[in-house]
Amino acid sequence: MFKKRSEEAELMDDLQLSNEALRQNLDELETINTWLGGYNVVLKTLAFLQPKLEKLPRPITVADLGCGGGDTLRQMAQWFRKQNLEVSLNGVDANKFMLEYAAPKAQPFHEITFQQQDIFSEEFKRQRYDILVCSLFCHHFPDYLLVQLLEQIYAQANVAVIINDLHRHPLAYYSIKGLTQVFSKSYLVKNDAPLSVLRAFRRKELEVILAAAGIKNYRLKWQWAFRWQLVLIK
Repeated sequence: MFKKRSEEAELMDDLQLSNEALRQNLDELETINTWLGGYNVVLKTLAFLQPKLEKLPRPITVADLGCGGGDTLRQMAQWFRKQNLEVSLNGVDANKFMLEYAAPKAQPFHEITFQQQDIFSEEFKRQRYDILVCSLFCHHFPDYLLVQLLEQIYAQANVAVIINDLHRHPLAYYSIKGLTQVFSKSYLVKNDAPLSVLRAFRRKELEVILAAAGIKNYRLKWQWAFRWQLVLIK
């Protein structure tokens, strides 16, 4: 079960999904990320890139791809405020419901905007950002499409691409499966959380994908809890 990435689709991959079950799912995912330190991968990477960021024209431009409920955007907004760095944060998602859920939560942050967009569209490909972020996003794609995505967004980035994703490991799988069965009230979380681990990556798989995308300048580190911190550096 753990030898290769699962090809089974998550329930959240349905772009037409838009109901109270999805709202409950997004609420619980934010709680899980908070408990397990899921935002630290992105925030630590911003700190790593800070010397470069401080030299950029203002505002610094950041896109969060597959932004979902916008929780990572809000965490980044707080980080940039603490550093006194003016930023423009753009949450991009193909699911309209996600953005309708995320927008009210982001109201205290004037620096956050949203756009409903197919990231593979020609319109989006023309957009450039200093930083592009993929937080728990890449495991939703099969290898061949992920190669295409990384080629594209690496070309769109002025400074770096930040990837925060899961390490496929039995302990990660059985831990999240047990936790969600006991504590979660969302059938989406109970199904998708362990499945996302099965769709996730081992180090060698990421290295092969990066080589296929022609990306050589990167930093790949393991982080708790069973996360990969991958920075594609320009």
